[in-house]
Amino acid sequence: MEYSVFDIIGPVMIGPSSSHTAGATKIGYIARGIFGEDVTEVTFFLHGSFAKTYRGHGTDKALLAGIMGFLPDDERIKNAYKIIEKKGIHYTFTGKDLGEVHPNTVKIHMIGRTGREMIVMGSSIGGGKVVITKINDFDVDFNGEYTTLITKHVDRPGVMASITSILAQNKVNIAFMKLFRQAKGDYARLVLESDEDIDRHVLEDISKMDNVVDVTLIQKLIL
Repeated sequence: MEYSVFDIIGPVMIGPSSSHTAGATKIGYIARGIFGEDVTEVTFFLHGSFAKTYRGHGTDKALLAGIMGFLPDDERIKNAYKIIEKKGIHYTFTGKDLGEVHPNTVKIHMIGRTGREMIVMGSSIGGGKVVITKINDFDVDFNGEYTTLITKHVDRPGVMASITSILAQNKVNIAFMKLFRQAKGDYARLVLESDEDIDRHVLEDISKMDNVVDVTLIQKLIL
């Protein structure tokens, strides 16, 4: 197995902890990207060690910073409380047992300017690495280290083939692809991770497809 130097010393970040600070910032940042609009109200449900140490380890500031679109190396993380209050974003932190999940897990309930709501759950698994495990009621599994395309669509034959065809036409190479569904013929989530950036016009082409409800693009984290 090969290791990067960053797997050993951790990411460039505002401290004190790669798991509780850098990872938490990434989870908030990715959650905001999935949500796709400015957050006006947010509740963080903190599980396990996140719940026990979030103030002392800066997890609270990190999550607030991520929700505002800051990355783990952003100096503004230190002043996250002041900045989020100036923006008028309402926030709440509460401890909650989220079940059989990683001890560094948070469930984020976001409300946007349009009144739309979304829940994203993710875990900080060490060394600043994260995994997103749930979007609303759908189980998912991705880490933000690749450009990530997420669709919500009706589970019908040919939908996945049409999506991957559009990507191929635009010379987008798929690194990983996972489908999550709750029942045959119901809604499904397709998570595609790509080596390349994906242009917005590709998003528009996919969103116009029959049976596609929404499409989200999250550019890979550059740290």
